[in-house]
Amino acid sequence: MALETHDAAARDGGAGAAHPLRWRILGFLGVAQLMLILDVTVVAIALPHIETDLGLGRQAVTWTVSAYTLTFGGLMLIGGRAADLFGARRVVLAGLLIFTVASLLTGLAGGAALLLGGRVAQGVGAALMSPSALSFVVHLFDGAERNKALGVWSALGGGGAALGVLLGGALTAGPGWPWVFYVNVPLGLVILAALARMLPRQDVTVPRPRLDLLGAVLVTASSGALIYAFVRAGDHGWITGATGALALLAVAGYTMFVIRQKTARSPMMDVALLARRPVATGTFLILMATALMIAVFFLGTFYFQHAEDYGALRTGLLFLPVAVATMLGADLTGRAIARAGARRLAVAGLAVAAIGMAVPALSMHPATVVAGTAVAGAGTGAMFVVASATALGQVAPHESGVASGIVSTFHEFGASIGAAVISSVAAASLAGETLSGFTDGFVLAAVAAAAGAVAAAVLTPGKSSGGVSIPGGTRST
Repeated sequence: MALETHDAAARDGGAGAAHPLRWRILGFLGVAQLMLILDVTVVAIALPHIETDLGLGRQAVTWTVSAYTLTFGGLMLIGGRAADLFGARRVVLAGLLIFTVASLLTGLAGGAALLLGGRVAQGVGAALMSPSALSFVVHLFDGAERNKALGVWSALGGGGAALGVLLGGALTAGPGWPWVFYVNVPLGLVILAALARMLPRQDVTVPRPRLDLLGAVLVTASSGALIYAFVRAGDHGWITGATGALALLAVAGYTMFVIRQKTARSPMMDVALLARRPVATGTFLILMATALMIAVFFLGTFYFQHAEDYGALRTGLLFLPVAVATMLGADLTGRAIARAGARRLAVAGLAVAAIGMAVPALSMHPATVVAGTAVAGAGTGAMFVVASATALGQVAPHESGVASGIVSTFHEFGASIGAAVISSVAAASLAGETLSGFTDGFVLAAVAAAAGAVAAAVLTPGKSSGGVSIPGGTRST
């Protein structure tokens, strides 16, 4: 898609001129993305209060979290494809509007029906906005600037999960749990007004834009089944008939999706995209980074509240070092990736995360948990930048939306996998019986990060893919 701007400076700059407001646009898009990531973790601390106030049962409490991640992850590719077909500007603004209105409705919920319906609607808005916003970042920046921009983007997204725990604790202990949703409303309206004015308009080159509806149903249902299999396994175990059936359903659905994409007149994506080494490596790295990040928050949050009996606000404050370390790791990696290369930074990021996870595994104490999770946060922050730069650095302009959707989809998959696996391993400690479950969880996370570092050394391209020219395309302004 070709990006146009009504700004006089951009018009005078010629076809190769950078958009004069690109860094300001990145700031607003980054804060919007921060809201989406916050909503994955901000609810965690508020759940006991929501359960009590609304009289929710165990399943409803679980769905308060999973309804958002299921919809967010399951519809991500649709959001990316919609950006390519209808223009990222339209899809970003529509997604942000849906998310903002849904946040208001969720906060007003007086029962399970409106609460869960609002969470689903939030997921729809997030799935539309996230890949479209990332597509804009890819379009507006080139070369070394793109690496820096992806560093800012990843720092806001990665730090958002930690900040969500902090904000959730403050709001729950202060005005009450509805404000974990209400806070999105004024912020969303301000960002919506700013982006409507600043985002460049686009020429959609597809003569008659169409979505592959059957493909959309297949990939959404398959993603939903797979994520729900992981969520359910955390409560009911991995070796059960229902979990296995959901996993098989997901595999069958994905197989049908691939067949559909090879035969459809207007497919959602070129399935060969995932066969490209940079894209495949980037999706692996983003999955690992998010799974480890969720492990940090899950284990830390329940350890502080269950084992140490800390309150919501104190628990949230203890995650402030994790937020700072995550954003610092992402920022430094964005600055260094063109010089050091993606492979070195991928291995280093996972190695740092493994060391951080090993600290509380060796000595379980509030101080070691805070220090270890902060170190792990720095490593995962670096991974978010490497993953995005590797996966998106060499896709053609017309593929950037769906490629962004793939990366964002695996981001949600990683969150679901991390939460499900860690909750199963730490089950005994969650029941308040022993600390061994927390120790086992950190050991597993450290081993997974170390194994991921070995895999990254083999899979990741030696040079940063984020700093090279896009084959078959030119800079869009």
